[in-house]
Amino acid sequence: MFYVGVDVGTSSVRAALVTREGFLKSTAEEPISIWEPQSDHYVQSSTEIWEKCCIVIQRVVTGVERSQVRGIGFDATCSLVVLDQCFQPVSVCHSGDKDRNVVMWMDHRAAEQAVRITNTGHQVLSRVGGVMSPEMQPPKLLWLKENLKESCWNKAAHFFDLPDFLSWKATGWLTRSLCTLVCKWTYCPLEGWDDSFWTTIELGDLLESNYSKIGEVIITDVNGIVLQFKLLFQLNLDVLSPGNVTCPPGSPLGQGLTAEAAADLGLDPGTAVGASLIDAHAGGLGVIGADVRGFNLPCEHQPITSRMAMICGTSTCHMAISQQPLFVPGVWGPCLSAMVPGFWLNEGGQSATGRLIDHMVKGHAAYTQLQELAKQKCPYAGENIYSYLNNHLNTMNDPTSPVDLLTSSLHVWPDFHGNRSPLADPTLKGMYTSFSGCWTYMFPNS
Repeated sequence: MFYVGVDVGTSSVRAALVTREGFLKSTAEEPISIWEPQSDHYVQSSTEIWEKCCIVIQRVVTGVERSQVRGIGFDATCSLVVLDQCFQPVSVCHSGDKDRNVVMWMDHRAAEQAVRITNTGHQVLSRVGGVMSPEMQPPKLLWLKENLKESCWNKAAHFFDLPDFLSWKATGWLTRSLCTLVCKWTYCPLEGWDDSFWTTIELGDLLESNYSKIGEVIITDVNGIVLQFKLLFQLNLDVLSPGNVTCPPGSPLGQGLTAEAAADLGLDPGTAVGASLIDAHAGGLGVIGADVRGFNLPCEHQPITSRMAMICGTSTCHMAISQQPLFVPGVWGPCLSAMVPGFWLNEGGQSATGRLIDHMVKGHAAYTQLQELAKQKCPYAGENIYSYLNNHLNTMNDPTSPVDLLTSSLHVWPDFHGNRSPLADPTLKGMYTSFSGCWTYMFPNS
């Protein structure tokens, strides 16, 4: 038996086919477009993202009997997808281009709205470190209402986190994952949506139809775990239709793949689909839940609450779980059941890391020369400019000393896209300075 995992990152879609025992059989990757229509606006297309998901899934299951693929799961960036009543894309740009209907996670257009939300001092802010980040969904929603009311806000009928959009495309169910709602939308499993918060920030119209545009109110037990469908049915609660329920990550959704989605993906209708995760949280779950026996690590024989996961990509996330809620200024959380059911998640991190490296390299005066040298020295498939740079560092370095000593007099303040934690200040800028060269340069947010 096989399972398919799909990871939608910032700039590419990846899929993997794994065995029941966890052995990797095949992988595939496709790039996805990013548009920057104006400064701090980063947008994508949900249509293109789904198409690329179809391509990579078809590729990894080639040569495998469809009946042998027993399940599929998605993770994705916590970007905001906007659809109308007919589930068609709604533009999030002034241009009105409907293909550009995703406000990316790293989009900081709503910085001013985030400050206003923080200044309300509302109690829900205690679950996001006391400061509302422009990377979360409430300020982005408020920006859309204030700046694109006619062309976007009034037409929008469904606001999805990208992981939940993918689950809906696969199953036809509007079920939201607790991972997305709790971490990025201020939802609390124990209390539900806080009406006063949305009213206070002038988004009270989302209360209409029981929050149907963003995920309806549901029922949980005392630990914040959503009651199982069977029990809800016994309680005569109408949640067995594909409406806005929510559930822990990994929970089976609906009747699995729809016939349409199955045809798109090259799989059988009814193939099980698990509730999605944010991409960093999928990585965090893998690290925190990893079997470390036999590796002589300090965390062996220790509870999973003793671990911290550091997930590196375009940005970096530091994640840890606890049995009791921990409130830390400048650190997101505590978020109940957002990654591990019944545990509270806290998250810190840096808004730009991998992307910062790209920014530094591509912004250098010698970048064109670097590209030419990389083509000459690394002509083989899979090689790139970073392979060349790594090899070049080794030629510069004394073999008897660590390569990182080459930068012993060069220091970088890395908040080129603001500080996510612990300062929680999206307006901060980056800087690098060299004591030996006696120069300092500061970059604007980019």
